Amino acid sequence: MPSGIATEIYIAIGLIVLILLIGLVGMRRRPKGTEAETAPPPAEAERRARPEVAEAPAEAPPKPSLRDRLSKSRRFLADRLADAFGRAPDEETWEDVEAALIQADVGVEAATQITEDLRSKARERNLTTADDVRALLAEELVSLFEHDADRALAFGSQKPTVWIVLGVNGTGKTTTIGKLAADLVHRGRSVSLAAADTFRAAADEQLQVWADRAGAEMVKHQPGADPGAVAYDALQHARARQADVLIVDTAGRLHTKTPLMDELGKIRRVIEKEGKVTEALLVIDATAGQNGLVQAREFAEAAGVTGVVLTKLDGTAKGGIALAIERTLGLPIKLVGVGEALEDLEPFDPKTFVDALLS
Repeated sequence: MPSGIATEIYIAIGLIVLILLIGLVGMRRRPKGTEAETAPPPAEAERRARPEVAEAPAEAPPKPSLRDRLSKSRRFLADRLADAFGRAPDEETWEDVEAALIQADVGVEAATQITEDLRSKARERNLTTADDVRALLAEELVSLFEHDADRALAFGSQKPTVWIVLGVNGTGKTTTIGKLAADLVHRGRSVSLAAADTFRAAADEQLQVWADRAGAEMVKHQPGADPGAVAYDALQHARARQADVLIVDTAGRLHTKTPLMDELGKIRRVIEKEGKVTEALLVIDATAGQNGLVQAREFAEAAGVTGVVLTKLDGTAKGGIALAIERTLGLPIKLVGVGEALEDLEPFDPKTFVDALLS
């Protein structure tokens, strides 16, 4: 073989060997480089080395007090009583107090009586300071609520206890039923709901949402069905399953020629053929003020109402409507709604209410 060709061959072989050697060196170094690139930073490595520790759950925020819930009414009264309680009691004091009570929706007749009693007792006790008059006003307001009224919800001796919930549309009936059901389930009672408002569009769907949230069962028929039939089937369903409580939702307005009160009376008669209605709760919207009392009186007279649930109390500046309701209807307020959450339904206590209103 000529020497020139041999030389070229040797050179080519040498280049190939050199390229292979460079490639092998690179392959050996690459894993180290990859490890360096993907290795966690020191802080992360330290975190991974520590054992996993479960984080403590965040504490639930404290539930607002009734005083906080009544902030609108409290500020409303405070602004209007400022003139009356900003000086020693005189004739103008009583005029300012009466005007404030009327504006707070206590009612003209009640406001006049309260003011006259306040003036008379202040003179008898020789009260000379605004603080004394304010304390006397609180005492007077509490005294006007029925102290002997049974404000607890009644339960029957046999299952299921039956409660009917009444009121015009928009007062918060369905929401109140959901809150009642949630509270009962929380206390370990089984609950069934009857969707007897078959006239309002999607009423049963709304009630189903609350039933699901509360953990209750629900019985319904097709839209437009006979409400009495729904109530009957719901009672049989609850009895078969030994449910503790059956809560019946009712219509607040009908789209038929049948008067509403007749329809409500029919529901009650159907139930009482098979059992007993332990509570008939009338739901009243506090924001409707005196305007809501006319309709409420019709329900109270026709449907055998046993107590009142006053809703949306947190949304009104005129909390004096609570006193007007008891004076006008002669019915005890048993519960107050102070928000949209499941737990925002509270037992009504006159002293706690008045203290929250005037403090």
